[in-house]
Amino acid sequence: MRTIIVATDFSKEAENAVDYAAALVQQIGGKIVLFNLYVPSIHVSNARLSPQAFDESATRTKERLATRAAALGDTYSIPVSSHLSVMGDMGEEIEHLFTVYDASLLVMGMAAKSLEQDLLGNTTTALIHQFKFPVLAIPYGAKFHGIDRILFACDNLQGINRVVLDEVKALALGAKASVEIFHVNNQIQKIQEQGIDDQTINTFGEGLEGVTYYYKDVESNAVIKAIQDELIDINADILIMLPNKYGFWGSLIHRSKTRIMASGLSVVLLSIPLTLASKKEKPGA
Repeated sequence: MRTIIVATDFSKEAENAVDYAAALVQQIGGKIVLFNLYVPSIHVSNARLSPQAFDESATRTKERLATRAAALGDTYSIPVSSHLSVMGDMGEEIEHLFTVYDASLLVMGMAAKSLEQDLLGNTTTALIHQFKFPVLAIPYGAKFHGIDRILFACDNLQGINRVVLDEVKALALGAKASVEIFHVNNQIQKIQEQGIDDQTINTFGEGLEGVTYYYKDVESNAVIKAIQDELIDINADILIMLPNKYGFWGSLIHRSKTRIMASGLSVVLLSIPLTLASKKEKPGA
């Protein structure tokens, strides 16, 4: 059974993501580990609480998390457990959870777009670039109404790995959704003349077997706008992207562009790192 880590700090953005994740698991199957990293507020820290008072505060948070997990399980009729970490580094704690629970996906909320996020980013955008596993970012206000259409944006059709396609396939089949493979390039004429090679066709055919999918090539120098326009055109429910060090994702991780793209989305963003493939694939595969 697929295990999904859902992080919450009990903010409205995080709790919106918790409900979205639960509804998603209800549809596609799996179980949730509801996670909170307990870090005392600045007011608590300034109060210089005794060790006993600190432990009591952490215990109350743990109980609150467990209560939320139990209510979530009852509401959506899915298996939900809770895990509280005290202090520590957010990234390190989540990586530890992935090992302990053999998890396959992290779900986090995204705050509403703001100038501050455009310039500085936030925890979710930072973790997307840090982790070597899929991250599902839920923008505040996004509600789960099922998944019918998935936009899979990629800049290198020949570079898509079978392990990555397995992730796309699992989501599409579980949600019974169609997938548009959206390729943006400023040299599309050359691609159209050469065509897609047989190896690429076979890779997608085998990797997405059973999934309704199709290709769309677009010539554009404004990659972000092209993706945003396509999301609207097909009324996509989820955008899938592959963070890597080349092509258009490389432009997205430029400080300002990635903040605008991530915090400005009105649809859910699933980031699947290419390192996931290298980690899972056997040598010679």
